[in-house]
Amino acid sequence: MTSPKAPTAPFSPAQLGTQILIGWSGSNPGTGRETAFLLTYTLGDAPGGPEAGERAMRTALERSGLRVGGETLDASDLPNLPVKLLIQAGQAVLTLPHFTAQYTVPPEWLAVARSEGKVHGMFATRPWPAAVPGQPVGEDLLRSFVGDPEVISTSAHCLMPVRSLG
Repeated sequence: MTSPKAPTAPFSPAQLGTQILIGWSGSNPGTGRETAFLLTYTLGDAPGGPEAGERAMRTALERSGLRVGGETLDASDLPNLPVKLLIQAGQAVLTLPHFTAQYTVPPEWLAVARSEGKVHGMFATRPWPAAVPGQPVGEDLLRSFVGDPEVISTSAHCLMPVRSLG
């Protein structure tokens, strides 16, 4: 006997467009503890435009086991979750089945990440074309994006253990 499967949308990693990481540290509103955050988003420059990129990001996240719009997962409790964060030589390398991205982390972020042993990953499905590589992102601009209720509710959230090479 077979069971029906939910249809899956066609997907190619190229549909994601340019993937970006931004890290910051601060007080976590849920716990009050100092937390290292890592935001993953797309510029919305995928073939087919921002809407296609948003659909592709949602598909990539769901295929990776992340819950878009759901509760924050703790990857420490889910050893088979294919979401990995490696911190080495001042770089954060985030790996999911459909993409890998690297980010040079600020020293204060690195100190908090190592102290806490976890990083709060926010995986936005909504494109953010205003935050382009090579241009500084001010605190107010960052806060307006990551604090937008629509961005929060259409993102996946995951606590990722800090791993390093030795």
